[in-house]
Amino acid sequence: MGMRGAARLVRGGLGIVVAVAAVVVCAPAYAQFGSSLFGSAPAQQFAPSTGPSAIPSGSGGSSVVAPAGRPPQMAPSAQAVQQQIPSSQVSLALSARFGRDLGPITSGLMWRVYPAKPDASRAYKPIKEDRSPNPVFILPAGNYVVHVSFGLASAAKAVSLRTETVREVFDLAAGGIRLEGRVADVRIAAGQISFDIYRGSQFDTGDRQPLITGMGSGEVAVLPEGTYYIVSNYGDSNAVVRSDIRVQAGKLTDVSVSHRAAAITLKLAAKDGGDALANTEWTVLTPGGDVVKESIGAFPKVILAEGEYRAIARNEGRTYERNFKVTTGVDGEIEVLAR
Repeated sequence: MGMRGAARLVRGGLGIVVAVAAVVVCAPAYAQFGSSLFGSAPAQQFAPSTGPSAIPSGSGGSSVVAPAGRPPQMAPSAQAVQQQIPSSQVSLALSARFGRDLGPITSGLMWRVYPAKPDASRAYKPIKEDRSPNPVFILPAGNYVVHVSFGLASAAKAVSLRTETVREVFDLAAGGIRLEGRVADVRIAAGQISFDIYRGSQFDTGDRQPLITGMGSGEVAVLPEGTYYIVSNYGDSNAVVRSDIRVQAGKLTDVSVSHRAAAITLKLAAKDGGDALANTEWTVLTPGGDVVKESIGAFPKVILAEGEYRAIARNEGRTYERNFKVTTGVDGEIEVLAR
């Protein structure tokens, strides 16, 4: 299932300034994140494509992918830190930013502190955890490893605590993308479309596992800065779009994936406008004979990419068929006559 179990998409109010992109084609933990988490990003827009590619051209767009995890052991409050610290203890103050010249990350972080050496079972187990943007840990003097994650971006540092407060700043070059789907000017309902995200370009060779699968419309994924490609699945047949995107550190980009497709309802009737015959087996084929969709029922609904098809209906041992054409955005009913 990709990263869906290890990192779930969250819905939330980021209230941020974002950029818009358009794609035009032929963790179980949920969290809320604060405002101004990202800045605006240059728009990414994609021209129509009849194949697996989409070419960027240019237009401006909140929730993030957050790691699943146990409830954190919270770091002490600022007031507690100000109290006298035992001589054997040292304070460790942590913060994160998008980059040396970029702003701080104000929410969505997960901090873990590990001992520098494994325990008796040779395992490294966190001794402290926190989800606040600027935690302060009070720890015995010694050596530790600090790990921080922000969506699918992460970093780790070895720290040595002696007598004075140690302050560490982590750079996490990460950005966000929020996805939705459209047919013409109509937004596709959230339950009808899902997205898979892969690292690199769609033109890269080799087999790759998705970083995220089944991402929903309106959700936002936080990813390390870089190039990714999206596979957008409208329905469960052949309305699929693939497009490259660019994630920039500290930026959130809205991606609107436009499908050339329509929702078609199939019906087998004894006469024009007659009642649908129940228990009908359906097969939808391309002109070349490739099976696109199989289903059973009186009124099966299938979402198909724009193009020409043949519907074959089987009922009570007899077979009927009809050729039909799908036009983008023109939903409708295809009636096959049982005669």
